[in-house]
Amino acid sequence: MQASGKNAGMGLALISACAFGGSGVAAKPLIEAGLDPLHMVWLRVAGAALVLFPLAWRHRDLVWRKPLLLAGFGLIAVAGVQAFYFASLSRIPVGVALLLEYLGPCLLLGYIRFVQRKPVTRAAAAGATVAVVGLACVVEIWAGLSLDLLGVLLGLAAACCQACYFVFADQGSDEGDVPDPLGVIAFGMLIGTLVMTVIARPWQIDWQVLAGDAVMGDMTVPAPVLLTFVVLIATVFAYLTGVVAVRRLSPQVAGVVACLEAVVATVLAWVLLGERLSTWQTLGGALVLGGAFIAQSSRPTPPAAPEPAALDREATNV
Repeated sequence: MQASGKNAGMGLALISACAFGGSGVAAKPLIEAGLDPLHMVWLRVAGAALVLFPLAWRHRDLVWRKPLLLAGFGLIAVAGVQAFYFASLSRIPVGVALLLEYLGPCLLLGYIRFVQRKPVTRAAAAGATVAVVGLACVVEIWAGLSLDLLGVLLGLAAACCQACYFVFADQGSDEGDVPDPLGVIAFGMLIGTLVMTVIARPWQIDWQVLAGDAVMGDMTVPAPVLLTFVVLIATVFAYLTGVVAVRRLSPQVAGVVACLEAVVATVLAWVLLGERLSTWQTLGGALVLGGAFIAQSSRPTPPAAPEPAALDREATNV
C-alpha cells in the first residue's frame, strides 16, 4: 500500500512539475506582446482565485480551523515566490534568478534537519545536490557571473518562499484534522491576489494585449488561450497536484522532484519557442532527472531499536 501511494505521489509530482514548467512558455508570448510581467503574475493568481472561489466557499470553515496555514500559504507560497522571483529577475539574469529560486529544496532539507530536528535521508540530500548542479548547467549560470547583490538576496528570498511552500503543503498531513488541499489552495490564491494587487497595480493593465494574438515560435495563438492555459493548467492544476504529491511523498523528496520544472520549461521553450538547447543544458537536464531519481529512492529512517540493557532496566522498574 505504501509503495503504491509513493508511486502515485511521484507521478503527481512529475505532473505538477510539467504543469508549472509550462507557465513560462505560455506567459512569455504575452509579455513579449506588451503585457507587464507583474501584470502577468496578477492575472495568473487572480484568475486561479476566481476559478477556485466556489471551493473556498465550500471549505470556508478553514478560515477559523487553519487561519495561520491559509495566511502563510497565500502570503509566502503564492505571493512571496512570485514577487521575489520577479523582483530578482529585474536585477540579475533570468537563469541565475531561476537557479537561486530552486535552491529552495536545499534550504528545505536544512529546515527539516536543523529546525524540525528530523532525519534527512542521504538519498534526498544527494539528490538535491545533484539536482542543483544540474540546474546550474541548465541555466548556464556562468553566463551571468556579474551579479547584483540585492538581486541575489531577492532570489534567495524566493528560494526561502519556495521551501515554505513544501512545508505548508505538508502541514496537517500527519494529524487527524487534515485540511483539504483544495480549500488551502483556494484561500491561498485569494490571499495571494490581495497581496499581488498592491504590488502589481492591475488597474494599469493594457487589456488590448489580451484581446489580440501573441506569437509563439512559428505560430500565432490567441492571447485568451494562452492566459487560460496559464490559469487552469500552470496554476490551478499545478498547485493542486503539487500539494497532493507532497502529502503522498514527503516535502524533502517532492522538493527535489520539483526541480524538474526548470528542465520542463527549458525543453518546452526549445520545442515551442525555438530556443535551442546547448550541450551543457542537455547534460544539466540529465543531472536533474538523476537527482530526482536518487531522491525518490529514499526511505524513511526507522526509529532505532532500544538496546537489550535498556529493555532489562525497564522490565526491572515495572
